[in-house]
Amino acid sequence: MRVASSADWRDALPFDTPVPAAEVAPGDPARCSGCPADVAAWERTALFAVKHRHPNHHSGFVRFYCAAHVPAVAPPPPAASAPARKARAPRAPRERATPQRRVVDDKPRPVCPDCFIEVSATGICGMCGERIA
Repeated sequence: MRVASSADWRDALPFDTPVPAAEVAPGDPARCSGCPADVAAWERTALFAVKHRHPNHHSGFVRFYCAAHVPAVAPPPPAASAPARKARAPRAPRERATPQRRVVDDKPRPVCPDCFIEVSATGICGMCGERIA
């Protein structure tokens, strides 16, 4: 089964960043993910929507939190600096070698007098089996 991504309000949310729930998903009162089950539902203006990463679903998942349970925004990891390269010693200019031309032997190979087929290096015709000297 192929899971296709859909275009809805959750796709526009940034990961791990609290966004007022009333702005992204207006509607009826909702429950905070961090509050116990016996606490009454909160108005959307008092809730924050946070999109979390999911290990199997690339779009992640969204949870609503009240102000007391909003997860702290983690600072982005510092950018890895490129390792410093060692200074290289200057090299003497290298002379370009002229490429060697290969000489192709164009001498004719033996041909079977009966089949008129080029004979392999063994000297035996592959068609009729006659030995060519």
